[in-house]
Amino acid sequence: MDTGLKDSVVLVTGGTKGIGLAIAQAFQAEGAKVCICARSQEGLDQCRERYALSGYQCDVTSAPSRKNLVESVLGDFGRIDVLVNNAGGSNGSTAMNTDLSLYEEALQLNFLSLVDLSKLVAARMERGVILNITSISGRESGGRATYNAAKAAAISFTKSFADEMIGKGIRVVGIAPGSILHPTGNWQKRINENPEKMREFVEREIPAGRFGTVEEVASVAVFLASSKASWVVGATLNVDGGQSRMNF
Repeated sequence: MDTGLKDSVVLVTGGTKGIGLAIAQAFQAEGAKVCICARSQEGLDQCRERYALSGYQCDVTSAPSRKNLVESVLGDFGRIDVLVNNAGGSNGSTAMNTDLSLYEEALQLNFLSLVDLSKLVAARMERGVILNITSISGRESGGRATYNAAKAAAISFTKSFADEMIGKGIRVVGIAPGSILHPTGNWQKRINENPEKMREFVEREIPAGRFGTVEEVASVAVFLASSKASWVVGATLNVDGGQSRMNF
């Protein structure tokens, strides 16, 4: 399938491991020029050496760092054709036992950074795609309250921003992964701690009968950014093996 992504400039946040790294590699396989960002310079150096990915150190929760990231990529490559807002994380516990400061941290990492980077890049895009990595937890309860709220906001913003930007030639879309297994992720840690409990979880919660892979998420990311998905605007697609209970 010709995705039309050859020589495109792609920026992936949180791109040194897990879903972000898989997405970066998938775009690279399509002939794109891929840039990744992360807080850890060590991780960026490893990705440059192992995968020939262009790396930029950036704390996406910092407004000056976000602006510097965008300016640096534009300075080096001249444009950004695809932005993948992947950086994110979970914190807190139950709603009542989580301090308000942790809600603010979760919103900054999972939502406000995504909004700001989307606006910064869109302002400099002539045509392109902005892809937001959210979660099925943004559509239903089950995860931690901070994470659920932030991802729900990201899904809502994806639709709002998509409707605003499509007339300018910029498509905004999203992916809501379910439980995805990779060596550095929380699911692998839980399997190591209690494999029987995780086996029961999969049987009970995931109709497909297994955890998803980062490559399966990455394949959808490439499709959504490609010319083959030109009529997909504002949608956030579940990639979850049937795990979500929602009808949409």
